[in-house]
This record gives sequence, C-alpha cells and structure tokens, in this order.
Amino acid sequence: MIKRLFAITIITFCIPVFAEETPATQNPLTVLQNINIEQCAKIYGISQDKLFNLTLASISANRFKVEEIQTAMGYIIFGVNRGKYIATIAKIDNSNSILRITPCNNVYNFPPGILTNTFKHIDINQKL
Repeated sequence: MIKRLFAITIITFCIPVFAEETPATQNPLTVLQNINIEQCAKIYGISQDKLFNLTLASISANRFKVEEIQTAMGYIIFGVNRGKYIATIAKIDNSNSILRITPCNNVYNFPPGILTNTFKHIDINQKL
C-alpha cells in the first residue's frame, strides 16, 4: 500500500514538471533568434547546377514544404511552419557557387536550425 501511494505521489507531482518544456531546455536550433545576414550565405566548391540539386534535396530531406522552384533564375521558395524562405543559388566561377537562404518577409528573427540543417545536409552530400 505504501509503495502504491508513493508511486501515485511521484506520478502526480513529477510528471507535469518534466512534461513542460521551459525555454532553457528547448533546442536552441528551434527557438526564434535574430540571425545575421552573414550567417545566411555559404560558398561551396561545386558547380551551380549541382548546388541547386543538393539544395533541393536538402530542403526535401528536412521536410520543408517546397512552394516554388525556378531553375532558370536559380531559386527555391520553401515554407517552414508559418514562414517562407528563399534559397538563392548563384555562380561565382566555374567551380564555386554560393547559396543564400533568407526569409521572404525580410524579418531575420527565425530558428537558426533552418540554415544549419540545410547547410549540414549539403556539406555531407556534396562529396557524393
């Protein structure tokens, strides 16, 4: 009887405390943060076409919703939660390209995980 009472007490008082996620325990990649524009761009040592395909694959792998693809201009518009972002791929020279991901509404207060997850996926797969 005492063991059951102890278990019920623990369940009643401790589980709600652990179930709530405080800002200190949230993943920093998913919390809104002010992002510097320098963080939004990255140069890759691959061609523009390959970077475009890798960016599209990365957006799909991260389960972001693709809204529009424009291959001629080299951009992809995608949505994450309620925000829309544009990934622009530009050629620097024959062997280098740049990827810039910016919010469509120009409000640079968004989760940095959008950038880091996209860049990380491209970094991993560019050697393939």
